[in-house]
Amino acid sequence: MKQIIVVGIGPGSMDDMTMAVRETLAQADVVVGYKFYFQFIKPLLPDTAQCIDTGMKREYERAKIAFQLAELGHQVIVMSSGDAGIYGMASLIWEMKAKSQSDVEVIVHPGISAFQKAGALLGAPVSHDFCVISLSDLMTPWNLIERRITAAAQADFVTAVYNPRSNERYWQLGRLKEIFLNAGRSPETPVGYVRQAGREGETVVLTTLGKLNPDDIDMLTIVIIGNSQTFAFADKMITPRGYIQKYGQKESEKSIGAGIMTESFHTILSELHRKDYPTDHRWLLLHAIHTTADFEMENVLYTDQGAAECIFERIRQGKLKTIVTDVTMVESGIRKGALQRLGLEVKCYLHDSRVEQMAAQQHITRTQAGIRLAVEEHPDALFAFGNAPTALIELCELMRKGKARPQGIVAAPVGFVHVKESKYMVKSFADVPKVIVEGRKGGSNIAATLCNAIMTLDDAIQLVPGRDL
Repeated sequence: MKQIIVVGIGPGSMDDMTMAVRETLAQADVVVGYKFYFQFIKPLLPDTAQCIDTGMKREYERAKIAFQLAELGHQVIVMSSGDAGIYGMASLIWEMKAKSQSDVEVIVHPGISAFQKAGALLGAPVSHDFCVISLSDLMTPWNLIERRITAAAQADFVTAVYNPRSNERYWQLGRLKEIFLNAGRSPETPVGYVRQAGREGETVVLTTLGKLNPDDIDMLTIVIIGNSQTFAFADKMITPRGYIQKYGQKESEKSIGAGIMTESFHTILSELHRKDYPTDHRWLLLHAIHTTADFEMENVLYTDQGAAECIFERIRQGKLKTIVTDVTMVESGIRKGALQRLGLEVKCYLHDSRVEQMAAQQHITRTQAGIRLAVEEHPDALFAFGNAPTALIELCELMRKGKARPQGIVAAPVGFVHVKESKYMVKSFADVPKVIVEGRKGGSNIAATLCNAIMTLDDAIQLVPGRDL
């Protein structure tokens, strides 16, 4: 029988070899392959099997030998590592058969690819749409490879990288990283790489796109770059498929609303001028733009470095228990489900019976009076302002006097009188984590949505908004 069986032997471990491949090797007559890989299959071969090995970059010669032997009546096995159809010998064998119109029968037995093995070792990074790119330019010109890298980055694919680096090709992985960052992939995107997957000396590393060092990578390494929803958990990386979001709660107006919000966030993200914002700032920015449909927020939303993270951590640790707002509209916009879930209370003193009397006696605005009362009872609250610059100015004065010690401030008062000045004042308090909508813009809806963003910060990496709707 004139027959060539192309087999993928997996990444190297016999445990990762399919039963069909093992059975085929056990009945082998002639095996043709790259000499390095024979060490992984020899225990499975019969003593009578003829092994024909060639050196690296001798694929065409291997294929010719296989057809010559098959024409002589041998059942020939052509071996590839991983899966024979992924950068393997299957395409070359089929091309040669088609070109020569050979009557040799060709059968392909798939194997576990290196990126599948690497993905399993890293957790579940390839659970949504993905692509595989080789950085080797031996068969493909670099300008075409670069176009494919750009397309993958812009389309938000999880991307597995083969042939990432060699002694001669030392710069290509660095260029890939640059393209991904320029296309808007966050520096905090999880990246995993596995060296010698499934073989002796196996090494698994989890890092981020920003911290990825091409000098740590070699030809025996597979690199997997997550998409915008991939997140790190313990020492693993996980790309959600969307099941929890879709089926984790009963189908209702809430889940439908969350789905619409998620789609909106992805649209906003694609239209941002900058793509490299820190995760916590980006999360707040997406909420602010979603609420206002105003992309000017990209220019006016200011956050101290790590401000939202700091405030959220204080909430999670139980150190921050109260949110104080200047007006009731901010209070109304803060999600009640989030407050209950996190054990928070929100207070607005504007309609407290003591406020009107204090305002009249001390010749101050009612919002100022409300902040004075709030500081007496909750000096270490998270203060959120969406309307009154006088209330924000009052808090600044009380902070200067040591009477107020906020654990965070959301400053989004709106208007034309003393609005900018109030924001300049609060910005000067370097030891308080702050979120500020600079200039004249602001509003109760923005202040509330920024609070909601802070309370759901643990959804930021996965980019799944809408919790507690």
